[in-house]
Amino acid sequence: MEWHEGYKVLADAGRGVARAEVTPGPVCPFCGGVGRRELEIGGVVRVGKCRCQRVVDRVAIFNAAGVPARHAESTMENFEQNLPIPNPAWKYTRAWLDAFRPGQEARGLVLHGDPGRGKTHLMVAAVRELIFRHGVSARFVEFTHLLSRIREGIDRNDGDATTLTPLVQVPVLAIDELGKGRKTDWEQTIIDEIITRRYNSGGVLLATTNFPLRPVEGRGRAASSSLATGGLETLSERLGERVFSRLRETIQFAPALGEDYRALRGMSR
Repeated sequence: MEWHEGYKVLADAGRGVARAEVTPGPVCPFCGGVGRRELEIGGVVRVGKCRCQRVVDRVAIFNAAGVPARHAESTMENFEQNLPIPNPAWKYTRAWLDAFRPGQEARGLVLHGDPGRGKTHLMVAAVRELIFRHGVSARFVEFTHLLSRIREGIDRNDGDATTLTPLVQVPVLAIDELGKGRKTDWEQTIIDEIITRRYNSGGVLLATTNFPLRPVEGRGRAASSSLATGGLETLSERLGERVFSRLRETIQFAPALGEDYRALRGMSR
């Protein structure tokens, strides 16, 4: 069975997430549909999970990832590339995925550029492929929602095991709109904690950001907290130099350029 067969992904509008389910197929010729097989290894009969259950396991991993419903159909294959100004982000993401090997140390990937350049689409597509092709567990979070959930957990005295540890231990953490927020000391402390602990554990980070890596020419250096997409500040200014230094050591930065997909297609990406 190929990695992209045996399942479909739907938008669960009620919960606001994408949901995968196994599609019906022929009965497995090895286990007869029971999901377990007996194999004789070195004269010893062992019972284990049949290979046909791989897609079942990966559907469960995807459903735990928290991919937003509006990106239920976002894949590498349907990313729009036939535009007057080519967007290099697809090639960067494709190359990163092709080089990924489960169980081996891997650099992360941060897609950066102006809003509407398909960054979230590509990050979701990468998460989807990592799950269904490799069986890698991943978690998708939007930056400000992440901060809100952590604060709520702290207010409930949930402790690190509920608030931060799951974000540190998941093999792949995908953060949408990294750097967005009010830039409070508390927010910077939390992102420092997450990035530093993942840095020490070797976890892979995927992220998107609307903030430039360097100052935008002609815009000056003044910060504007009311500018949601943040053209004035750099990502290092939003996160703090310590966090940004960690990212530079473990992350590949990939520009998302070209046309604004929202303006061209009138749809969110």
